[in-house]
Amino acid sequence: MPVPLILTGYGNVGKAFVRLLAEKHEDCRTRYGLEFDLAGIVRKSGAWVAGKIGAFFSLAGPAPIPIESAPGWAPGKSLSEVFEYFDRLGKKGALVECTPSDWRTGEPQLAYLHEAFDRGWHVAAASKGALVVDFKNLREKAWSRNLSLKFSGATAAALPTLDVATMSLAGARILGFEGILTGTTNYILTRLEQGLTFDEALEEAQAKGIAEPDPSMDIDGWDTACKLLLIANAAAGTKFTIKDIAVEGIRKVTARTIQEARASGNSLKLLGWLSEVAGVYRAEVGLVPVPPSHPLYRLTGTSKGIVFRTDTMGHVAVTDGKSDPRATAAALLKDVINIFRRR
Repeated sequence: MPVPLILTGYGNVGKAFVRLLAEKHEDCRTRYGLEFDLAGIVRKSGAWVAGKIGAFFSLAGPAPIPIESAPGWAPGKSLSEVFEYFDRLGKKGALVECTPSDWRTGEPQLAYLHEAFDRGWHVAAASKGALVVDFKNLREKAWSRNLSLKFSGATAAALPTLDVATMSLAGARILGFEGILTGTTNYILTRLEQGLTFDEALEEAQAKGIAEPDPSMDIDGWDTACKLLLIANAAAGTKFTIKDIAVEGIRKVTARTIQEARASGNSLKLLGWLSEVAGVYRAEVGLVPVPPSHPLYRLTGTSKGIVFRTDTMGHVAVTDGKSDPRATAAALLKDVINIFRRR
């Protein structure tokens, strides 16, 4: 019986997930024994509910049907109504959450995640807001109901930060880590080192779709801070809120700052890092001159990376991985596969 999925959010990441799910549909069946059926899509203006298994393929082709024109689209229909429909059918699966959310309030994602768990659905999330605001309660609710909360896509897209920290390093204690967690800031810093001014580098990043029209969350360090918080809380057992993290962005970088780093043979990076002193963890985001011997030194452009320090496994580095909607969609698909292949 196919596993039903409900997608919330139908922007670039949501559409990329629909296409990827169609592309990998047979692969999931043959490699993992899993058949996924995208049975519903919810967006602010309404919801689409599939009339039959496999109906989502019509949304994923070279000339996909606009969702508002597809059979099954209902203007104004809410996620609660979609959940109620599947409750009546006795079906449960996973919510794939891609809705843009406010990292200060967590909404609207926060309500979606709580409702999913209340109704017995697993969650794979790409949005960070709700997790930043209410990580402890969401994780405890999932555990108490024997449900999974996965969020690889919210912690650096294709870079497997959480998989390495929570599975590959199982049994080891994480003493700290440092990472380039935002491709936008790394791209801008790379272009500054190559001679562009800050405004020129930012404008170029926006023109290429690397930076948002409002880039403040990235360049002021808050995107890195949110990812740092999630990785630290999930992997090291900390209980940080966003207010616990000291944050510095790249907005004040000058030509002199770049020149001083170059003169020392270093490369300037915006890092998020977790450190431990006398059993107390600290989390910070800031500019750091990284020496050539460091695994993150060579990372340029939109590349990301993280280095974990452990008590028994030494230093473990993971680098690169794509930074685009398809990469985030791939992280979501990975999470959904890992939820159900273990069950």
